[in-house]
Amino acid sequence: MFAKIAAFSLVTYLACSFVQAQPLNTLSAQEKKEGWKLLFDGRDLKGWHRYNGKDVPGTWKVEQGVLHLDVPQTATSPRDAGDLVTDAVISGDFEFKAEFKIEKYTNSGFFLFVQEEAKNKKIYDTGLEVQVGDDALYQKESAHPHSSGDLFGLADVRMQEPKPLGSWNQVSVSLKKNKLIVTINGFTVQEHDLTSADWKQRMSGSKLKDAPVGKGKFSGRIGLQDWNTSVWFRNIKLRSLL
Repeated sequence: MFAKIAAFSLVTYLACSFVQAQPLNTLSAQEKKEGWKLLFDGRDLKGWHRYNGKDVPGTWKVEQGVLHLDVPQTATSPRDAGDLVTDAVISGDFEFKAEFKIEKYTNSGFFLFVQEEAKNKKIYDTGLEVQVGDDALYQKESAHPHSSGDLFGLADVRMQEPKPLGSWNQVSVSLKKNKLIVTINGFTVQEHDLTSADWKQRMSGSKLKDAPVGKGKFSGRIGLQDWNTSVWFRNIKLRSLL
């Protein structure tokens, strides 16, 4: 009996050893069928550029298939900083997903509907930000505590679902028939009707009220924020829902 159990365990171990997780920054057969496209291939930053620029800031580095905003906490010299945006302009209904990893003090975000114009000097002057940050550090009693999944300056998450610092978190954002949904680690933390009175009231009291997104234009580039704190991204993907 022991020999049978041992043999079964060995076969199970060998079988499991051949089962590998999907490689980073790739599309599964199902994802390809569903129309997903990679925005980051894990090798370089082709398809991205500096917000309101043409180059790529030097602090954004590709390391072993991961996009790392490298901000040494002891840095004393000026660094080549800047936010990243996609070359592609996204319009129409879509679904976006990515993974992010943070450390203590991280404050970053994903931007949607970014419009590059000279009058919009900063990315946050134009884009809707899905916050990424150290929830414990930034937690405050006041509104908008910078929790991961917050729509910065507009709406707090309905629940906080972060993993421990140093773990990979999953985020997804979808826009379909004017409904915006944000999930963190599989939990829906934001759900808004962009034609509703509630949303219009939120926008009218925000810094984005005069931006295109504040006036109902839901198209533009996707951006990643450089807020002088380290953050890591991978498996950045998008699909059209037309």
